Amino acid sequence: MRKIILIALSSASITVFAATPINQGASFDVGFSPDQGSLPLVLKAINSAKASIHVAAYSFTSKPIAEALLAAKNRGIDVKVIADEKSNSGKYSATTYLANNNVPVKLDGNYPIFHHKFIIVDGKTLETGSFNYSAAAASKNAENVLVLWNVPAIAATYENQWNSLWNEASVLKHSF
Repeated sequence: MRKIILIALSSASITVFAATPINQGASFDVGFSPDQGSLPLVLKAINSAKASIHVAAYSFTSKPIAEALLAAKNRGIDVKVIADEKSNSGKYSATTYLANNNVPVKLDGNYPIFHHKFIIVDGKTLETGSFNYSAAAASKNAENVLVLWNVPAIAATYENQWNSLWNEASVLKHSF
């Protein structure tokens, strides 16, 4: 009897993950830091947008990334940013710059660390990796960036998570 219970408990705790096939036509780019293509790759993903850019960020102080997001907004792209509340409040940051320029920004303080670092572009491209959106990530830290192009199923999974985070976060108001 004891053996049967142990087998039943062991079986019940196993989680099966089914792999989602990647569609034909998908491709990827990889960049590394310091100074091995990570920042240009993030900018390439942002600049490729035709309709939407949804960002989830831990540390966000990168002027080039903030400027690229604002330029995208100014060309009619739906740009929205969620960032870690503790890392992006109490100082002038890229999130404040964007909010002051009418880009919707929310800060999430619901977790000890909001450690996400991903961008969803047009619901089909995903940028992710260890790369914080900061100058140090581009020029000093050992970081990685992965961009998956034309992967709507993967992007949709991230978009669902992004929407949940967006709904729980608080709006960052203009600071002027």
